[in-house]
Amino acid sequence: MPSSLPRPLAGLPVRRLTRDDLIPCADLSEDRGWPRDEHRWGLLLTAGTAYGIDDPEGKGLMATCVVTSYGPGMAAIGMLLVAGRYSRQGVARHLMHRVIDSTGDAPLSLYATPAGRPLYEELGFRAVGRTQRVSGHLRPAAEPGSSATGALPGPAADAGPTVRPATAGDLPALLRLDSEVVGLDRMQLLARLPAFADHLRVAEDGGELVGYAALWPSSDNHVVGPLIARDTATAKLLVVSLAGATDRPLRADIDARHEELLTWFGACGLEPGSATTVMRLGNPSPQGDWTRSFAPLSVATG
Repeated sequence: MPSSLPRPLAGLPVRRLTRDDLIPCADLSEDRGWPRDEHRWGLLLTAGTAYGIDDPEGKGLMATCVVTSYGPGMAAIGMLLVAGRYSRQGVARHLMHRVIDSTGDAPLSLYATPAGRPLYEELGFRAVGRTQRVSGHLRPAAEPGSSATGALPGPAADAGPTVRPATAGDLPALLRLDSEVVGLDRMQLLARLPAFADHLRVAEDGGELVGYAALWPSSDNHVVGPLIARDTATAKLLVVSLAGATDRPLRADIDARHEELLTWFGACGLEPGSATTVMRLGNPSPQGDWTRSFAPLSVATG
């Protein structure tokens, strides 16, 4: 595909990034006013395929983009960043063309900021949903208490799910639940979740795993994601359990269709922040069950 970059930028090569590029990637995030998120970059550079353009002036990276593949059913695009000094010069469009070409026929998904959405629409992406970010300290007025281990027992032994810290033995059931809910095999990403997250919780009912959620660090916050649960009540239990494990404010990107959960977050002191548009390119097969998918691990991974 012909380059859309003006000369002399048009001849700059796009290359694969590795973990050796972690610090330049974090520097670029900071350049764009985002958290450095070296922890998240470490995950993205190992679980995904990252592309970058080196700054011709030797100042690190001009641009980045990461593709996380979930097989032929879907690939997620994230972390499309361009250094401020090269903005509005066609760099993002040029890199996106290369990334789209690299994914073959796989349908693509991404979370678009208001600033990025016009470009994605030009490239053929269409809006299919929306997420709402919430953040702050969770102060539930009336939630089940937690035990010293972080479990959240229900009112009675047979009255609903309980939440506890995940163990290595939970991973097979967690992966099965996630595949059923999301409609994709995300083992390559989720197998890294126990090492990536500061806390990982599962919800059980009658011996069956009915939800899970992770808490991972980003700047001064702790991010809740993924958040998978059979219903809103179970999602709340998981969030309360994770909130009890940290003194940091929480942050989460919630599927906007989960209005009850968003209302609950507001009542518990979390403030609404930025919204993103979920966009798709291509025609994925019918996937999963959105009613049980409350938040992604990150808007960079889907």
